[in-house]
Amino acid sequence: MTTEEIVTATQALPKGVSLWDDAWLRLKKNKLAMFGLCFLILMSLLCLLAPWLTPYGYEDQDLRLGASGPSMAHWLGTDTFGRDLLTRILYGGRVSLMVGFIATSVALIIGVTYGAVAGYAGGKTDALMMRLVDIIYALPFMIFIILLMVVFGRNILLLFLAIGAVEWLVMARIVRGQVQNLRQQEFVEAAISIGLSPWSIIRKHLIPNALGPIIVYTTLTIPNVMLLEAFLSFLGLGIQPPQSSWGLLISYGVESMEEYPWLLIFPGLALTLTLFALNFLGDGLRDALDPKASRD
Repeated sequence: MTTEEIVTATQALPKGVSLWDDAWLRLKKNKLAMFGLCFLILMSLLCLLAPWLTPYGYEDQDLRLGASGPSMAHWLGTDTFGRDLLTRILYGGRVSLMVGFIATSVALIIGVTYGAVAGYAGGKTDALMMRLVDIIYALPFMIFIILLMVVFGRNILLLFLAIGAVEWLVMARIVRGQVQNLRQQEFVEAAISIGLSPWSIIRKHLIPNALGPIIVYTTLTIPNVMLLEAFLSFLGLGIQPPQSSWGLLISYGVESMEEYPWLLIFPGLALTLTLFALNFLGDGLRDALDPKASRD
């Protein structure tokens, strides 16, 4: 067989599909997951482009107008201070989504690093590190966050860090379990035999091979973080006026739900649909990245 024939035969072979391409194909077949992804992209764009989409500012007041229902001028109505509700929902979505993504990123960095080190080290080091996780997990974190807010002030950056520092524990456990399974594989033994340092093995081999469960749990952590922020804002310990978040808007809506129900319905719908979308996407990613587990 000539060289040209070999090249032609090679080109005729079907191209292989990578793990991520295969996962994307499976994800596209999941209608609920694709709805969740599209909704999140749309909501993020609407919140990002809020200054150009609405003619009002989130702090603009019209006390003469007061609380009024949906109209052509104010599509979702106004609150008791005459502020446009659609504008405040979009600006509040910026804060809620930002809390979700930034606090989850903090939890991701701490949890993945801690869990990977514990899982790879094994033995007494692993036992000591995980017992520390158990002790921290037993602490009343809601009280801890409330104390932080009271002592250091209601700073939005502190809120991000405090929530992220709460949510890393489960991530650490998940990553530890994955790394414990992976460290027995041949590619890890090969990396050890060529003299790679433990940190290089963790960073270049173990964490990349555990990305599937990490990505799935990340998408499920974001709703938890957003709910926690909404709960803190509902208690008056989160975002402070004139800024808004969905939790803060829901808190205002509850106070006047009998007279002005739209003040509760529309922010509640925004938060609920976003949480549903995140959970649909998380379930879809779980099925796409680990189809064997989803069949079981």
